[in-house]
Amino acid sequence: MYIRKMFNAHSSESELLNTLLKPLLEDFQYWLGRSRTLLESQPIDFLGEVAQSDLLERVKQAQQEVTTSELLLQATGGQVGVETSIIMTWHRLVAESWQVAIRYRLEVAPQQAQAES
Repeated sequence: MYIRKMFNAHSSESELLNTLLKPLLEDFQYWLGRSRTLLESQPIDFLGEVAQSDLLERVKQAQQEVTTSELLLQATGGQVGVETSIIMTWHRLVAESWQVAIRYRLEVAPQQAQAES
């Protein structure tokens, strides 16, 4: 499991964890949600169907993991944390998704401008 229980955690440590981890998880939800919306709503030609489907599935899996982490953090009153390696995996996925979105917008915007003129 990627969640780690913080044994003998003092209340200040729990508050710090809540202060840092809760907004981080919210950010992950936001960016993964945006990525999912793009991947579900637009064909991304430069990725190809298989790669787009793979990226979408990884985004969905990460969303589920983040949701589970949020629920456990809330249910335990900040007595659990998320392994750094998992947070880095989510971060890399968000960065990969950003790169896809940037390239998509760079390729689609000129085509839309041309079509409108």
